[in-house]
Amino acid sequence: MGDHIRRNMPLFPIGIVKKLTELSARQIRYYEEHGLIHPARTSGNQRLFSFNDVDRLLEIKELIDTGVNISGIKQVFIMKQQVKHAVPDLLQTNNHKVQKELTDQQLRSYLKSELMMAGRFGKASLIQGELSRFFH
Repeated sequence: MGDHIRRNMPLFPIGIVKKLTELSARQIRYYEEHGLIHPARTSGNQRLFSFNDVDRLLEIKELIDTGVNISGIKQVFIMKQQVKHAVPDLLQTNNHKVQKELTDQQLRSYLKSELMMAGRFGKASLIQGELSRFFH
């Protein structure tokens, strides 16, 4: 069984998730109502959360604690998704990885999302490497 399958397997009822995240059941339901998380449901309609759901709730909690509102959190997640899809397009293989040319729109989108995520969640920013292309 792969790690991806294990991380997405619905295992935790809301009581356990409350303890793990220190969020109230109302907060968790609120984030679900806004489409920020998508827990699985049992035949009895009980929510079951995966490891990825718990990670996302912790990320939401951290963003809320830093003053980001729900609309801002949605934008952060949208940008992260765009970066996730854009990064594979940034590289092409030809015996070794070579950076391909980006359109101005792709570059702006990529740099904007990197700026939004720079230093957050313990992740290093790739902006310095990208910007170095312009300063020869």
